[in-house]
Amino acid sequence: MEFSSTTSKLKKSIRIKITLVLILVTLIVLMFPEGESLESDVTIGSIWLKDDLIADETFPIYKDKILYEREKQESANKVYSIFVDDDNIVSSILDSINNYNAYLLQEIDSDLQTPEVTINNTILSQDSYDIFKLLRRQENNLSHRNSLTLKKCFEKTSEIIRRIYRKGIIDLTYEELAKDTISVRKGKYEQLFLKHSFYDLKAVSEEITEFTSRFTKNTQVIIALSEYIQHFISPNLKFSLTMTDLAKRNAMNLVSPNDGIVKLNERIIAKHESVTFETKAKIDSYRKIRVEDENVWSKVKQYLGKFIHIVIILSIFSIYVFLFRKKVFHDNFKILLITIIFLIITFIAFIVQQIEVNAPIEFLILIPVASMLLTIMFDSRIGFYGTIVLALICGALRGNDYVFAVTNIVAGALAAYTVRDIKNRTQIFRSFLYILLGYLSSILAFGFERFYDWMMILEQSMYAVTNALISPVLTFGLIIFFERAFKITTDLTYLELSDFNHPLLKELSKNAPGTFSHSMTIGSLAESASELIGANSTLARVGAYYHDIGKFSVPSLFVENQVNGINAHEKLTPIESAKEIIKHVTRGIKLAEEYNLPQEIIDFIPMHHGTLSIQYFYEKAKEIEGEENIDKNDFRYPGPKPNTKETAIVMMADACESAVRAMTEPTPQKIENIIGNLVKYRIDDGQLENTPLTFEDISKIKSSFYNILIGQHHKRIRYPKQDELENETLIKEKSEEKPDSDSE
Repeated sequence: MEFSSTTSKLKKSIRIKITLVLILVTLIVLMFPEGESLESDVTIGSIWLKDDLIADETFPIYKDKILYEREKQESANKVYSIFVDDDNIVSSILDSINNYNAYLLQEIDSDLQTPEVTINNTILSQDSYDIFKLLRRQENNLSHRNSLTLKKCFEKTSEIIRRIYRKGIIDLTYEELAKDTISVRKGKYEQLFLKHSFYDLKAVSEEITEFTSRFTKNTQVIIALSEYIQHFISPNLKFSLTMTDLAKRNAMNLVSPNDGIVKLNERIIAKHESVTFETKAKIDSYRKIRVEDENVWSKVKQYLGKFIHIVIILSIFSIYVFLFRKKVFHDNFKILLITIIFLIITFIAFIVQQIEVNAPIEFLILIPVASMLLTIMFDSRIGFYGTIVLALICGALRGNDYVFAVTNIVAGALAAYTVRDIKNRTQIFRSFLYILLGYLSSILAFGFERFYDWMMILEQSMYAVTNALISPVLTFGLIIFFERAFKITTDLTYLELSDFNHPLLKELSKNAPGTFSHSMTIGSLAESASELIGANSTLARVGAYYHDIGKFSVPSLFVENQVNGINAHEKLTPIESAKEIIKHVTRGIKLAEEYNLPQEIIDFIPMHHGTLSIQYFYEKAKEIEGEENIDKNDFRYPGPKPNTKETAIVMMADACESAVRAMTEPTPQKIENIIGNLVKYRIDDGQLENTPLTFEDISKIKSSFYNILIGQHHKRIRYPKQDELENETLIKEKSEEKPDSDSE
């Protein structure tokens, strides 16, 4: 009970309502574009309807952000890769190779004198070393004085290295360089060269082989000498990533963010002049300059203005909910749900606003999703008012974009219309056509008005198609989530519960067929009457199906299930019978809770009887024990009384159907009289005092009941031999008489 009381306080707390609204307004205000104001509602092609806009100060014309970033990137792309020339590397390599030449000669000579000595060689392969040893041996042999010698090879090695470094080597391959030109920095100076002016790591290897092949035709010597030279070769032009990136940044910084200036007292745009790309750039720049010039107090005033702006828009919706949707207003969980939906859509609008592309992506702000969600979870009027409010808020986030607001009001209203009387979940996808129709009609209207070309209209239409496709799918997914998270019961839930394969209805039809038939009839009566007075006909019908589920536990206690003339109440006292009858309410509530039926359906179980007394057993008890010896409250249902149109309709339908079914000679006048008297009795007893029914509604309900019941119980033509069919008649075949033996 304490938990229930706390929950009830949370649902109705005024402080929580105010907190939710303040959070919503604050978050929306924070999503506003920085500094954007009423002057930002200009689009290319629109007409400037205000007075001439005159600059009150000199200011630069800022380039479009996308164009500016593109120019900076293009400028950075023009920067060439920077290589640093290392002057010392050639002399260092020549010193290294000369030193190693001397060392290698000494080692080879030792090897020739003492073959068993192992030479520590880390530069040459064994084959190349053997070639060099052979050349040394020939050099020492007097008969080969004019042959190729190792000393000549070493001298050629130094010559080849000098020739290679006259051109230079870069430390990247040609393929790794995107441009054909590179920049070489030597000390303080920098010069541009074609990349093929230098060797890359691959080309230098081929060049070494080429130089050595000119020196000798001996293939083995060419291979050994190439291997030897390549070991000492190192690039003298080294790529500097740091310098290249710095050059790119400097190049980007040199790109001006401005595209001219507007001088003091210069006219920015004239009244009735069409907004062009250039004039819009001037207007946006003027607005930006004014924002930059604002002081702290100016910014506070602007935020205050935005806050009041959103409060005014939301007050339209709030006043409607307060005046006409009291149940929603007094339920903070439902207000939280509406707040979340509003925040989801406004956040999408905020994200879309941050994406700077040259495309009509504003059509990806899914306002129709909110329209359908609000309509399905509440009703079409809340859906429509919510659509208007959201379109205005998102239009404000886009700089008070009137075209955007109108377009989405049209599309959202049509989306709400398609799901106002939803019968199944697949019906949501029918909304695609209506949403698309709303967008396309608005796109054509404003496109023709603003002289848009057909390519722009086609592009907007393609984005509208995307919106129309995504919205129903997203709605379908969110409906399931919100139903579970907030315990919201929609018409879709009611339709699922109307399936006769539901375990409770199957048990009812199996164990209490009379009650099941009675419930189905009540469902038809309630649905028809609800449609006439604008109540939720689906809720009324499904509530009627489950209103008597408590009877299938002990079906024989109720007359519609009694067969063979056996009445269980004959063995009970009137007060015992009344208590057993009343128990079907508590049993029904317990069963409904076990099967997780929505509270809206559970309410039908106690409310269809309200606090009425069981008159039959009360009168019987008075006859037996005397009126002074009994308490009428012992014969009353515990209640509560009906508090909705739907539960009140089921209460009246239950009484009227049972009474008419019990009539022996139903005539139109008798049926009309009994309906009128039963309804009047419930009004006089105060059973309908908590419901929003009017006398006009009650008149329509009685008329609906009469039309259906008179159709079910009208007098029919009697069949031939009707009496014989109604009476129990045993048809016996005449048995053949057995002939006497004497008669023969």
